[in-house]
Amino acid sequence: MLQLPEMVQALLDPGIYPEATRGVELVQTQMSFVFLTDDYVYKVKKPVDLGFLDYTTLDRRQFYCQQEVTLNRRLCPEAYLGVVAVTENEDTFALDSQGEVIDYAVKMRRLPQEAMMNVLLEQQRALPPMVISVARKLVDFHQNAETSDEIGTYGSLEMITRNAEENFTQTKKYIDNTIFYDWYQHIKTYTNNFINQNVALLEKRVAEGRIRDCHGDLHAAHICFTDGICIYDCIEFNDRFRYCDVASEIAFLAMDLDNYGRVDLSQNFVNAYVDKSQDSDLLKLIDFYKCYRAYVRGKVESFQLDDPHIAKEAKKRIKTRARNYFELAKSYV
Repeated sequence: MLQLPEMVQALLDPGIYPEATRGVELVQTQMSFVFLTDDYVYKVKKPVDLGFLDYTTLDRRQFYCQQEVTLNRRLCPEAYLGVVAVTENEDTFALDSQGEVIDYAVKMRRLPQEAMMNVLLEQQRALPPMVISVARKLVDFHQNAETSDEIGTYGSLEMITRNAEENFTQTKKYIDNTIFYDWYQHIKTYTNNFINQNVALLEKRVAEGRIRDCHGDLHAAHICFTDGICIYDCIEFNDRFRYCDVASEIAFLAMDLDNYGRVDLSQNFVNAYVDKSQDSDLLKLIDFYKCYRAYVRGKVESFQLDDPHIAKEAKKRIKTRARNYFELAKSYV
């Protein structure tokens, strides 16, 4: 076992939680420690600076915890309960108690694992009406999502190029580990060519108000079919990753459905979105943004290989997932 921070070890004790629980399960991401009790989830942000996010101060972690609750209530209001303080008093840790505030946690209702889209896909239980319902919910969400001249700049050629270049810069260190050099070069060349050859289309998207304050991390593991459709865990830490063309958002989930081998559901989903939104230009952009989103997923998985708190065995699985996403990105070229 890797040595976990003292606070994290304390939060593995069921007795620390205000609600009775038989046990506590720890799940880690690159950015958070996530504690699962019987009925609730407590998510503590790691004090890290990854360049694209900065959680290094207590004030920042408090701010982004509140942002996470506020933004996620747009698509999953019933699950996000609020922000609680982690306190310490005479070497004893507690939640929302007396003592010095040393961190904050987002508190959520625990959603049923068996109703998650990724689980349904793995069990071959995901059906066309499900993805069609998600598409329709997203059309309504996108039509009401915030947009402005400032948000529109995130769909500019400059910003799209910057995002793409950032991907390639940040993944250079993983060449011949999670991505092969020829894949890297092939995807980079395709990306640059597509941007250069579609200037008018990309500018049209901005003019039509297609750049919105979106979810930003729309893949199957963030969708739960319970009491309606709950879409959770959006990006709160960097507006640039959330402000995007709705085509990029739709491509994210379509790509993930492809990743599960369900090209049929991917097509059902995209067609349902286009039918309701009447956004036919989205179809001209879908493969470009699928490639971009698959590459981002490969990059984010790769980043976890640098996390000292993640065990060696887990990193083997992470490496495989990262390589699979990079290979999927290449398939769209």
